[in-house]
Amino acid sequence: MEITLDKHSANQASIKIKLTEADYQTKVDAKLKDYAKKVNIKGFRPGKAPLGMVKNIYGTSVLVDEINNILGESLNNYLKEQTFRVLGDPLPVEKVEEKIDWKNQKDFDFEYKIGFIENFELPLDKSIKANKYSIKVDDKLVDETVANLKSQYGNSTNPKTAESGDHVYGDLAVKEGEFSKTVSLDLSKITKKLADKFIGNGKDIVVEFVAKDVKKGQWEEAFGLNEEEAASISGELTFTIKNINRTEEAKMDQEFFDKIFGPDQVKSEEEFLNKVRETLQSSYDREAKVFTEEELKKILVEKANLDLPEEFLKEWLLKANDGKVTEQDVENEFPIYARQLVWSLVSNEIARANEIKAEHQDVIEKTKEMIREQFASSGLGASMEDSMDLFVDNYLKGNEGQNYMNMLTSVQNDKVLDFAQEKISLKEKEISLDEFKELLEK
Repeated sequence: MEITLDKHSANQASIKIKLTEADYQTKVDAKLKDYAKKVNIKGFRPGKAPLGMVKNIYGTSVLVDEINNILGESLNNYLKEQTFRVLGDPLPVEKVEEKIDWKNQKDFDFEYKIGFIENFELPLDKSIKANKYSIKVDDKLVDETVANLKSQYGNSTNPKTAESGDHVYGDLAVKEGEFSKTVSLDLSKITKKLADKFIGNGKDIVVEFVAKDVKKGQWEEAFGLNEEEAASISGELTFTIKNINRTEEAKMDQEFFDKIFGPDQVKSEEEFLNKVRETLQSSYDREAKVFTEEELKKILVEKANLDLPEEFLKEWLLKANDGKVTEQDVENEFPIYARQLVWSLVSNEIARANEIKAEHQDVIEKTKEMIREQFASSGLGASMEDSMDLFVDNYLKGNEGQNYMNMLTSVQNDKVLDFAQEKISLKEKEISLDEFKELLEK
């Protein structure tokens, strides 16, 4: 057997494999002799058919199977010996079955395309700089949250006339055009000038205004229209009021406290405000942690500077999905796939170089955390602890074991990111919620 490698770019190559009769014939003969001992052929007792007849009937299929086995094993062993890392799977350059004369041919030539990256190292030291973000929960944020909760849990009424902050239900229509839609308008989310046209008016009153009175984004946020509907509106409009909805703020009493945090969890306004602040801080700590880690991933990926064989990978993804996706699907989704692939390569290299391993018990504990969070959001957190082991076992066995592998990868990523943050120069950076939102939009 002869195997040759031709690197024709920094990340793509072709592999040629030449097989001669000596490479496969012994295995083919042995397989045919084994067939002859077991096969049932009409006119002969089981296992008594002549070897020549068995060869005539099964010879080609056995030859194809053995050559495919030899090719697969040889290719895998060859690639394991290389210093580069193969991405995806080798792709046959041509459909060999269309060119090969299996009956008469003795020597065979096969060619495969591969995509790869050269082995790389990513030392983690103080020259790598990143930010560790924390979000400050200030009094303003607490006050806004409390106001929203009081509004959300307040009593709803239907007053005769509208006031600032009400929701006005009615029919929106363009004077010269076909557009009309029944909407619920939040008066707190439009300009004061436009809201004043509704205030003091009641059922069946027609409010007139022009499209330019509605600022960018307010069609969607205040009127509940989609982008296409918002883009189609222009000129003069009418809004026929059908009903007015007003929510009276809930009182800061024990009933309200119990609705938010459960019976007797807080017993005074001071305890309630502290609990709101604590809950907000816990939530934003999680968001800041996720954001910090995503930013760190970007920095480490950029530092690794890996050059993916994009064209090869797109071709491989198309063939690997075997008709389930189109070329356009692959083109559209490739940037996401590429980011995930590069991070996987970087994470695996850091783990390898620093002997970071995800242990089985780590997987169990992380799965428990995930399940607790899911149940806590439904209010069932405490009641399911006795059945936790069963929940964990069922989840990790699900999806034919893929859930376990996904969780194992997640645990390794957590360990890699924790390790990286210990080794690099990490600057603490406290930001406001508004600043955090601005960072998310970049």
